[in-house]
Amino acid sequence: MLASFVDLGEKYVMRRFLLLSALSLAMTAPAFAQTSGYQQPPAPIAQILDSKPTPATLVDPTRSRMALFDRANLPPIAELAEPDLKLAGYRINPRNNGQANSRVAWLTGLSLQDVAGGTARLVALPAGTRFTAPAWSPDGQRLAFLVDRPAGLELWVADVATGKARHLTAPIVNAAVAGAAFAWMPDSRAILVRSVVANRGARPAAQAQPAPIVQVNEGRAAPNRTYQDLLKNGGDERLFDYYFTSQPLLVSVSDGASRKVAQPGVYLGASPSPDGRYLLLTRAKRPYSYNVPAALFPTEILITDLTGRTVKQLADLPLRDDVPPQFDAVSPGPRSAQWRSDKPATVAWVEAQDGGDTRKKVAVRDRLYELAAPFTAAPRTLADMKDRFNGVVWGRDDAALLSTQWWNDRREERILLNPAAGTSRSLLTRNFQDRYNDPGEPVTRPNAAGRPVMMFTADNSSFYQSGAGARREGEFPFLDRVSLADGKATRLWQGAAPYYEEIVAVLDNDGKRLVTRRESRNEPPNLFVRTIGAGEPRRLTSFSDPAPQLAGVTQQLITYKRKDGVDLSGTLYLPAGYNKERDGPLPLVMWAYPTEFTDPRVAGQVVDTGNRFTRPGGISHLFLLTQGYAVLDNPTMPIVGVDGKEANDTYIEQLSASAEAAVDAVVNLGVASRDRIAVGGHSYGAFMTANLLAHTDLFRTGIARSGAYNRTLTPFGFQAEQRTYWEAVDTYTRMSPFTFAPKIKEPILLIHGEADDNTGTFPIQSERFYAALKGSGANVRYVVLPYEAHGYRARESVGHTLWEMTNWLDRYLKPAKK
Repeated sequence: MLASFVDLGEKYVMRRFLLLSALSLAMTAPAFAQTSGYQQPPAPIAQILDSKPTPATLVDPTRSRMALFDRANLPPIAELAEPDLKLAGYRINPRNNGQANSRVAWLTGLSLQDVAGGTARLVALPAGTRFTAPAWSPDGQRLAFLVDRPAGLELWVADVATGKARHLTAPIVNAAVAGAAFAWMPDSRAILVRSVVANRGARPAAQAQPAPIVQVNEGRAAPNRTYQDLLKNGGDERLFDYYFTSQPLLVSVSDGASRKVAQPGVYLGASPSPDGRYLLLTRAKRPYSYNVPAALFPTEILITDLTGRTVKQLADLPLRDDVPPQFDAVSPGPRSAQWRSDKPATVAWVEAQDGGDTRKKVAVRDRLYELAAPFTAAPRTLADMKDRFNGVVWGRDDAALLSTQWWNDRREERILLNPAAGTSRSLLTRNFQDRYNDPGEPVTRPNAAGRPVMMFTADNSSFYQSGAGARREGEFPFLDRVSLADGKATRLWQGAAPYYEEIVAVLDNDGKRLVTRRESRNEPPNLFVRTIGAGEPRRLTSFSDPAPQLAGVTQQLITYKRKDGVDLSGTLYLPAGYNKERDGPLPLVMWAYPTEFTDPRVAGQVVDTGNRFTRPGGISHLFLLTQGYAVLDNPTMPIVGVDGKEANDTYIEQLSASAEAAVDAVVNLGVASRDRIAVGGHSYGAFMTANLLAHTDLFRTGIARSGAYNRTLTPFGFQAEQRTYWEAVDTYTRMSPFTFAPKIKEPILLIHGEADDNTGTFPIQSERFYAALKGSGANVRYVVLPYEAHGYRARESVGHTLWEMTNWLDRYLKPAKK
């Protein structure tokens, strides 16, 4: 027995040695392909990444001047590495009590430009200042914004008359909740600010000792989508209270003096009434949930006066973790509470009349209510809706524009509402995916209280409406006048080739003078003042081409058909200097994103982009044009549900057919050969990429960024899929490329942000997909970007992503196939 024991031990040691040796070799072999630190993409990509972005614009309420904002370039990775907290669906920066750096687009400079013309006036700011959330005062005399300081966020104002800026508060602003952390009062003399609670003490410690986390459900159906960044334990709950509790203050613009106007609370929203007498507050309260974000916590919707006294409790909503996963499903009780922009103090809200359940057959789905100060009467019904409320643009007592939608058939209805009479009239019903027949949106302008209201003609008989103006030849934005009497639209102006010219502001009630942003294929976007019918517009700005290295790139809309007759299209980009007769077929990258439709005619709509000024930024695949690749951008991949079938039930078949048609199109043009085409995409495009590699032999390699690959990990719906996993097991299984990992024989590059915050694309999706591919013997490279969310922002991350993409394609696509 002793000898046998020794033999067994020696066999065990030998097996262990061989196993460790094999692991060592397995770990050593890929090391040759690994990189040390961040890499830079080849020229001229790095130079383009570091070019100065075009300024952003904000027109003032008087329509006489504009604020021009210099924008920060890609932030360094050190900024994203700054500690953040992931709490109840939010990501915050504990240093400044604001949003995490991965979610803030900082501004770095401010100038004031008169619409009448002249040189822009620079507003002096301290060196190194970065700010966010600019907002004009209702009278247009000041601009407020939040400035980042080491200890927190300060509220600043810039004065138009003097051109000087100054801080109003210490670094006390609480901007943890997404949305406005401050709001101008209607008199322009004070600002409502959510501040950090004074003397709140030290940050609470994390969970002191490990403890069981127990969650219970006693027979109640509570399906939830795969939300990110949720609370996990009692320590998170204490941190949530600490950082999200704010104190509403009124801050004087003249001297910065402040006073409290409500009790401290976890306010998810705070808005003054248009007359400045009341506050509409949305306050989350315990018990908190570990399954849903803060927006679905138990919530009170309150109306208070400026002493903090509750005048009306509009709603006391319970935890809403049981809303069905269908897109048109909503929670019972009041929602979408808002002040009527056109009244002194009237609150409006919506309530589902079907309990929020789309499966119920009812004549009225939603009802719009209003209640005017002093909020003691019974609520008044403004409109009954057969579909779900999608928004309202207030105008005046006899005119507001109400919009409803129903996702299942992509139906939208526009309704002209007469709030005073409580009557309504349908203006149109359409498929909201139909770009050719999009009527646009009402033009709005701030009223005396600074609230956006519909802009009416000088005789008050009509309102203005603007839209994208999409048609086969391109997008040509327009301005219409819509009659209140019969809803008929009259075209006042529309852009024309070779320009894309969108409306930034309508300057007068006659609808004749416009501020527009104009560009063409060869001219960068700039601001103009246009008088309708008066010839060429007057230029206001002279922004230059941020990437002249790409000036010679050519683009062309190509159209083709899928074998089932659905019209398809894509934009073909070719490198500068390319000559088909001389250079022959190029290695080509097809970059796409599938979309679901209910109408094949809408799915086949084609819109040329030849009048747009195209310059890539961030992690754009168009940078590959500088490296000798052709790019077919956004080849349409429609997934159409017809004859009562769900679109996703034939997802693989339709996706494969669309890709095959796209490949045929570029090969027939002579710009690509079948053996040198790659496929790539981001998010749902990454999901598409993996599926095409698994189910077709059309592509030589693929690049998949921040995707989801196993749909059993998103069992309560994903993308446009409303059915749960248990209602459509076969569809979930067949659509998951994870299921077919052994069939992927082509090299595939996976890239994912380590801190992906997008619902459904947890990093584990790429982690486990890589493991499946590796276990099946695939040629796969998996890159994880530290601190990055669903989109990549840091300069180092962006540069490295583009390096990975170019290197991968140089290795697996560019060489001619032997």
